[in-house]
Amino acid sequence: MISLEMDMVQYDCPYIDTTRDYEVSFLAKQWDFHPVERELETRIMVNGADREELDRGLNALEAHDHMESYQLLRRKGDLALIRSRIDETNAMSVIRDHSGYITGPFRIRDGSEIWHVGFDTERVAEGTLSELERDNDYTIQSRESVDLEDYYDLLQNIDSAKRLVDGCRELSEVERDTLEKAVEGGYFDTPRDATLSSLAEEFDVSKMAISKNLRRSQRKILDRVTTAMNDVTK
Repeated sequence: MISLEMDMVQYDCPYIDTTRDYEVSFLAKQWDFHPVERELETRIMVNGADREELDRGLNALEAHDHMESYQLLRRKGDLALIRSRIDETNAMSVIRDHSGYITGPFRIRDGSEIWHVGFDTERVAEGTLSELERDNDYTIQSRESVDLEDYYDLLQNIDSAKRLVDGCRELSEVERDTLEKAVEGGYFDTPRDATLSSLAEEFDVSKMAISKNLRRSQRKILDRVTTAMNDVTK
């Protein structure tokens, strides 16, 4: 399996067009292709810079020429979940015609879209990329050849990986910033390059506050790591 992460610029995608004109971004994990109508149906999260910008972005998306159907499912503040159908884009058609398949979520912002795409062989991947160049612009962000055992291991432990990601999301902004600075500064190295005093000075707080933030962030992450370790070793 050849796994690619691509920064894709399509010129016939309503989501990309909307992010060029408005401060909104899209994130989709669930999607379904309808081969007869040649349309892509997606439940997609929309994030606006603020409530007003989200309104403008959603209105523009609904009115886009390539938007076949649109339904607002839920909304809270500057976040919304929509269900939509769009016409098959050129890039979608090329990847499908070459037996490519989506391996991760779509992320769309600032006029481009991150795709995670898989191909069965190197030859098929190269042929697809060559054809994509005709009507699309893209940059390969990462390229990996995954053997059978690694692919099986990934699928088997995907729930454990999600738990680790969820643990990172549980960190507050202060806890995350403190932990990042501690790691980058060498607090956990032997000997230590950073100390509680130097970190406290950098954040302009007391050593007690830094110590509490570090302990909280470590506890949240290590709880998830321990659970994942137990799952993986079973």
